[in-house]
Amino acid sequence: MEKSQVEIAYLKKFAKWSLILVALSVILLFSMGAATTIGPMQIPLDRALKIILHQIPLVDNLIPVQWESIEEAVIIQLRLPRVLSAVVVGVALSVAGTAFQCLFRNPMADPYVLGVASGAGFGAALAMVLRLGFSVFGAIYAIPIMASMGAISTVFLVYGIARTGTELPVLRLLLAGIAVSSFFSALISVMMALAGEDLHVVYMWLLGGFSLSRWEYLYVAAPTVAVGFIILYAFARDFNIILLGEEQAKQLGVEVEKIKKMVLIIASVVTAVAVSISGIIGFVGLIVPHIMRILVGPDHRILLPSSALAGASILVLCDTIARTVIRPAALPTGIITTMLGCPFFIYLLKRSGKIRI
Repeated sequence: MEKSQVEIAYLKKFAKWSLILVALSVILLFSMGAATTIGPMQIPLDRALKIILHQIPLVDNLIPVQWESIEEAVIIQLRLPRVLSAVVVGVALSVAGTAFQCLFRNPMADPYVLGVASGAGFGAALAMVLRLGFSVFGAIYAIPIMASMGAISTVFLVYGIARTGTELPVLRLLLAGIAVSSFFSALISVMMALAGEDLHVVYMWLLGGFSLSRWEYLYVAAPTVAVGFIILYAFARDFNIILLGEEQAKQLGVEVEKIKKMVLIIASVVTAVAVSISGIIGFVGLIVPHIMRILVGPDHRILLPSSALAGASILVLCDTIARTVIRPAALPTGIITTMLGCPFFIYLLKRSGKIRI
């Protein structure tokens, strides 16, 4: 009888989690569909879908061309890569934020806590000021490469400063991240002072957005983020145990130090890839995990995938607002996420019972 009750409880939980993921997936698809059709050129959703399906081999012969070539160019070359970039970055920042908040057992942790944003910003600013134009196989260009190198170098620098022997104390990691982030922020200021006529480009990149989205960037970013998510999800049960405390986790057989190092590297690489294609977009990795904890609870087996879907949906919607609210001009997406995220976070702080880890 007791076993039956356990099985029933598990089935109920599984059904609830499945319903949540299906609902979030529908919201994401709706957001992507709306973002693809909205713009200076209004394109009906069914036509946009046909244009997208027409790009798939074998399927293209089944769909007759009933649209203008300019509509196809707008969907395939402009809107779709921008929407997919927002999805990839939303997933990356939300999942990394969830992992860091667990790793540090600190609800204020976000994907940029180790100085990744400052390192990436310095790398990107350096590429712009020096007007570097190199590419790899003609596809990946200077700004994302330099931003990724700056971000990953920052993580290794923080790791080297914080490590004591074979251990990686969380407090030292946080303090090292703050110090290194401040240093690279100062270097960014130097780059901006030297930027001259490129100052506007540097400044807009630092605000975060998807105006420079390209298919070539997605070919690298999407698989990297997908693999990073899979690896982090494999640690979901260990995350749940670590929340009990490091000592208890060690007693339960969890290799805490090994997991901290793995999570630090994977989450930082995922964040670095996201920042390299979008610039610095704030509050997504901080707010989304809080929202999803309120809705689904602290179990990382559901928290990680639900945060990924919610983060993707929120960033797609924010980017749609950013490029349409003051048409024909467009705002950086980072401004919208900050304007919406900051009041919500203040609300959570005022209701301290809702801030939990």
